[in-house]
Amino acid sequence: MTSAENAAAAPAATVPAPLRPPLLSRALLLRLVSVVAVTVSFFLLLSAVPTHAGRGGAGLATGALMLSTVLGELAGPRILGRYGHRGPLAAGLCLLGAPALALPLDDGAAWTASMCLVRGLGFGLTMVAGGALTAALIPAERRGEGLALVGVVGGVPALVTLPLGVWMCEHVGYTPLTMAAGLAALAAIPTVAALREVQPPDSPGPPAVSADTRTLGMVAALRAAGLRRPTSVFFATALAAGILVTFLPLAVPHASAGIATMALLVQSTASTAARCVAGRYGDRRGASWLVTPGLLTSAAGLSMLAATASPVAVLTGTALFGTGFGVVQNATLTLMYGRVSPASYGTVSALWNLAYDGGMGIGPAGFSLLTAHTGYAWGFAVTALLMLTALGPATRDRRSAP
Repeated sequence: MTSAENAAAAPAATVPAPLRPPLLSRALLLRLVSVVAVTVSFFLLLSAVPTHAGRGGAGLATGALMLSTVLGELAGPRILGRYGHRGPLAAGLCLLGAPALALPLDDGAAWTASMCLVRGLGFGLTMVAGGALTAALIPAERRGEGLALVGVVGGVPALVTLPLGVWMCEHVGYTPLTMAAGLAALAAIPTVAALREVQPPDSPGPPAVSADTRTLGMVAALRAAGLRRPTSVFFATALAAGILVTFLPLAVPHASAGIATMALLVQSTASTAARCVAGRYGDRRGASWLVTPGLLTSAAGLSMLAATASPVAVLTGTALFGTGFGVVQNATLTLMYGRVSPASYGTVSALWNLAYDGGMGIGPAGFSLLTAHTGYAWGFAVTALLMLTALGPATRDRRSAP
């Protein structure tokens, strides 16, 4: 056998694949502590405080909480640009926890609303500062997978603590509940102090939106197509998610109330699982490929809810919607972080969370007006069609992605 034949018969030389950096660092584990703390503190009281306040104060309490949350998210990027990540995150935990300890001092609607106003500011600040810090702690090569992990760590306690808060309020007492919620946030502050500011290098290649270290403001971020398009797609799915969780229990026949509860659990479980799968796939193949399929899947699932009298359609529809919603959640956030420098992570976090909160709030309000004329079945179908308008920015973004 000639040397040429020997070379052909020999196994082809392989270039060893680059080692993927570890995902769980000490700093990220410390950050996960504050993720759980914020989730527990916020969701324990989210439904319990309005329930305790009664009909006269429930709307005021929730309205103050969500309004100040949006204000905190809007102010977050400017605060982070001046003070960094750790200080605002610690301040947010304090603003979230301390007013919870003061809630039992007065049951009046004005006092409750004022405490909720402060807590909302703290929650908004933790979302922006915490999101930016989390993105800085995750290796760029595993950003999608890391964001999915953080989503699971924050999502599972939310599923537990939301109903647990109402149960504790009724069976344990309002004061012990607020003490638990307040201390949960305050106890995590030392873990923030143990973190250090990090800005690891991004993946090879220039970012699609910002190639320097200057911080993008909210206006500049909205003008940047690479951020505006994923935000608009995520807003469309968040809008539909707000409609689903608000009106599905009302839309199904009264005899199928158990089906509605099961469907909401299916939706949240499918969303969590889809975020994990999307994170792993996106890191290997590119998150931009996932946005359009996720949008189409969520729209298809919502359209199936028009058959509210069919338990199979309701369960299948919520499973499909949850899958698509989870994919879009992970893919859009991964894309947006990958298109800016670390200095602008706070702006991306604020923009994405504003799309989430805005969609969850605007969707039910608009759906209520729509269904007054169409009914729930046609309302779900029309909303699914409206979601498809986001195909335009999703398609343009995919074509222009580097």
